[in-house]
Amino acid sequence: MLSYWKRKREKRRLKRTFKEYGYEVKQFQVEGLGEVEYAQWLHPFEGPKEVTDSQIRFYRSYASEGSMIIDIGAHTGDTTVPMGLSVGKQGIVLGLEPNQYVYKILEKNASLNPDTTNIIPLPYAATSEDGEFVFNYSDASFCNGGYLSQIKNQRHRHFYELKVQGKDFDKYLREHYAEWLPKLELLKVDAEGYDKEILENMAGIISEYRPNIMAECYKKLSMEERQALYDSIAKHDYTVYMNDTHYLTEGFVDSAKRIKLTRDTMNVKKHFEIIAVPN
Repeated sequence: MLSYWKRKREKRRLKRTFKEYGYEVKQFQVEGLGEVEYAQWLHPFEGPKEVTDSQIRFYRSYASEGSMIIDIGAHTGDTTVPMGLSVGKQGIVLGLEPNQYVYKILEKNASLNPDTTNIIPLPYAATSEDGEFVFNYSDASFCNGGYLSQIKNQRHRHFYELKVQGKDFDKYLREHYAEWLPKLELLKVDAEGYDKEILENMAGIISEYRPNIMAECYKKLSMEERQALYDSIAKHDYTVYMNDTHYLTEGFVDSAKRIKLTRDTMNVKKHFEIIAVPN
């Protein structure tokens, strides 16, 4: 019992104390690729990450070799690296992470595995206009957070503020990556409740290039906000699914073991990942 309270006090202390953490490069064996490296962030609230065959196979089911993937809210690169491995050296992955302390780890991960990936890290938030924005985090060393001032539920307990740079991402992509956009096959957004606004800003690109979409239904969203998130995808003639093969629901499960969603079932689970495919 004493050790429990000791650990709790230590966690509280760490949460309130700023420290910039480094990384440790780990190696993983991946079938068909051999040894793959990944920089594990040493922040105490960051869980251990790994790179696996199943992750790469998953992303290959939505993006082919040589194609383009955009990873908005890349964090340290735990999704960006397997995405890069899935599309290969001839493809491209753009990884966006505006948190300067996390970005350094993402940048390191982008530099690893140079023979098998082409990852471009970008130190920006995807916003509706260029400028400086304030994100909220749950600890003083900025591990978990996002643009939480934009959601209705402000009981998120993310009290630590960090200024970040935002880019009108639709405009940015058209100016800097126009030649790649016809090869855009997967757009992933994980923005702690700000996903709908990002998808609305990128509506033109979604409508024109019709990539597969991954997004997050954040646990603090109201039903109204969940339905607005659904609409931001479905309006482009997409079928929207929950990516949770272990969750039972009255909806149907298709051959890819995805649970189909409607506007009225967006509260089927508190927090879940969305997969959407163009019809």
